[in-house]
Amino acid sequence: MDIVIVDDEPLARKRLHKMITEYGHTVIAEAANGNEALDAVAIHDPAVILLDIEMPGETGLETAKKIAALDSPPAIIFTTAYDQYALEAFDTSASSYLLKPIQQTQLKDALEKAKSVTKLQLESLKEGAENSNRRQHITSKGHRGIELIALEDIRYFMADQKYVTVIGINESVLIDETLKELEAEFSKQFIRVHRNSLVSIKHILGLNRDRQGHYSLRIADIDDTPTVSRRYASKIKSLLKIL
Repeated sequence: MDIVIVDDEPLARKRLHKMITEYGHTVIAEAANGNEALDAVAIHDPAVILLDIEMPGETGLETAKKIAALDSPPAIIFTTAYDQYALEAFDTSASSYLLKPIQQTQLKDALEKAKSVTKLQLESLKEGAENSNRRQHITSKGHRGIELIALEDIRYFMADQKYVTVIGINESVLIDETLKELEAEFSKQFIRVHRNSLVSIKHILGLNRDRQGHYSLRIADIDDTPTVSRRYASKIKSLLKIL
């Protein structure tokens, strides 16, 4: 997993960095305060953020609330020397709450919890893709008026600034719905593969990997190959085993 460490103490960041890499994960950025943490999440789209609470300026709790409000936020693991924040921390949908000095086994367990996608959950995704009672069309307003795009014809949704593009087998159109709304409604039929894209589960043919280690998906009936971020690669690999 790609991980961001947020702590105003350099020695604390160094210790966490060492433990994380020993478990085979990657520290893609470090931050010393809340503002730097938000920038790191926006730039790197990590799977997990290790977040201190007592920092100069905005507290970790305040930062966590902003992160939790993002579209597809990373899992949040609080790392702090103070236990009085535990209840408030879990109100922010934190994955774990670790007290300093952090023990290796505790960190390992917290990281496993953050990345776990069970086979049962994936089976549920597959079953839901085949048996959904959600709406069967997406509405687009274009120069020809209102158009209906059958969900069956849609291969993936791609977010770009304030619009979402619907990529289908016959055409691509813009809609004014958000990716977060689409994911909530069609979570049984479309899976997040990147911060900016949702792909139709039943139309996934395979996963490509280039020489630089970048992943992309092969999709039925189209030449486009949507990018899969490292954050979601393991989830897609697990899904492909049961499709």
